[in-house]
Amino acid sequence: DCGVEPHLETGEEEEEEEEKKKQEAQWPWESIRDKLRTSLVETNVLLDVLKIAKDKKYMVLDPVSQEPQPSKPFLQYVAKKESLSGAADILQKGADRLAKSQAEFGGASRGQGDFHRELLKLRQYWRLRRAGNNILGDLSFKSAGSHYWHSGVFEVVKTREEELAPGSSPLEVRIPTDLEGNAYIQVVLEDQQETIIAVKAALLPNSRREAAPGEPPWNVKLEAAQNVLFCKELFAQLAREAVQMKSTIPHLVVGNQITSQIFPGVQLSIALCHNTVEEQSKDETITAHRCQHNHVLEHALHQMLREVHRGNLNLTPPHPVTAPFSTSKRRRLAGPQGVDRKQCMQLQETDGLLERLEKQAKHTLLRARILDMIDKLAQEVTDPCVQAHVSSIGTSTESSARIIITSPGYEQICKTMLHVHIGVEDVKVVSKDGKVITLSYDEHELRDLLLYQACQHQVNTVQSLSKMMGWQILHLSNHVGTGPVEKLGNASGIMMASPKGDRVISVRNSPSLGPLVSVQLTRQKGCETWRSDVIKDTKWDQVGGSFKPVQWDKAKGRNFVNKIELLMGCLT
Repeated sequence: DCGVEPHLETGEEEEEEEEKKKQEAQWPWESIRDKLRTSLVETNVLLDVLKIAKDKKYMVLDPVSQEPQPSKPFLQYVAKKESLSGAADILQKGADRLAKSQAEFGGASRGQGDFHRELLKLRQYWRLRRAGNNILGDLSFKSAGSHYWHSGVFEVVKTREEELAPGSSPLEVRIPTDLEGNAYIQVVLEDQQETIIAVKAALLPNSRREAAPGEPPWNVKLEAAQNVLFCKELFAQLAREAVQMKSTIPHLVVGNQITSQIFPGVQLSIALCHNTVEEQSKDETITAHRCQHNHVLEHALHQMLREVHRGNLNLTPPHPVTAPFSTSKRRRLAGPQGVDRKQCMQLQETDGLLERLEKQAKHTLLRARILDMIDKLAQEVTDPCVQAHVSSIGTSTESSARIIITSPGYEQICKTMLHVHIGVEDVKVVSKDGKVITLSYDEHELRDLLLYQACQHQVNTVQSLSKMMGWQILHLSNHVGTGPVEKLGNASGIMMASPKGDRVISVRNSPSLGPLVSVQLTRQKGCETWRSDVIKDTKWDQVGGSFKPVQWDKAKGRNFVNKIELLMGCLT
């Protein structure tokens, strides 16, 4: 029996092993299923634990503190060093590659000239197009709004190898013969054979721009040719307007020169000077002593033509869309505002380049004359003090200045201020009380007005001083009708009485004769020479006698008002 039982057990084990093998053969995904089932159970357990820990009733999760790992600065340094060395290697390889390409281009291509590279560089600055086998460029301002007839076409050709010198450009440009050289427009104001203001629009012949380091020579040549084209267009526009303009004295257009008279004895001359390279040395000696460069008028002349180009290119859009094109805003509002035909005609009238240039020239000349006159007047007239402050804000045809007249030492008592507005052909003076005085372009009229205002200022200062010292003003007038007739303006006068009434000072101030001061004293008591049979009452003893003039040159004092103050102090 004992021997049979182990044999049976071993047989059962073998049968179980065979069944397992059969099951494994029948279910190849059994192990994977078991693992997934185990993972699902663990995930469910974890989810249950998180739900219980979330309520914080039966379980709480505490963070487990970990010991900090010891820092290893040496390892960080080594890692940074390796990163930097890798980046340095990449940069060094790129630099070597660029240096190698530049060396190849400089050694092989630059000596012979790379035509295509230069052509690409030329296209960055100028407009080019292909016409058959030729390459043509455009120098005109038609893309900017110009309507000038000249095409401004130049040709780009490749330089021959036998003509190519070391360092020269592999291409050359051929411009029209009428655009070669240098050109400028000369605007001169001449007064009795003397040039007082001169300007050259564009580049002067002796200041032609040289090529900058690294700049190709063809760029300077093309800029000079474009400048010639611009000056020709500008002069053609001015000549056309000079012929069409209707003025009292007609404009003269002879050759390349336009002449017009802006003021009596003052002539405006506009000339187009076009010089080739050979003729520049001759013109430099002529131009040097004849003209002085003025950047203001030069900029104005260029700016006016640029504005014309911009107006031709940027037209006003119609509003509404059914309205005619290029109608200005003022014309659109003419209907709703009820503008009549005369005003509509005035809206259409616009000043041309020549007329605007004449206005600016007139204003520049008038402003220079007036400011020069004010400076000379301030030097001549020391009592009172005349100060002029020219405003830096203005336009090309309008400017202003403020004139302050004060007596030194008495600025707080009285101050006279005048605002001078300088226009094109007239000068307006606005006084402190708002009165406007319009003068002509003759600067002597303004000089006469300032002298009259200086005399009136002194009388007004004496009036304020007498009130402070307790003197009584008997009479005050800015237009005295007695005395000698003045050549310039009217005389101002004031008569003051002392606080006791026994002294009277009479002041008469005029621009031509200057100040005349007289003093009246009362008759002395006990003097019977004046009594008569008719007047016997003693109350007439205080009546003053005749006025006695004061030798004003010998009076002490720094200025006119100070002398009056000392005189009033002596007579008080």
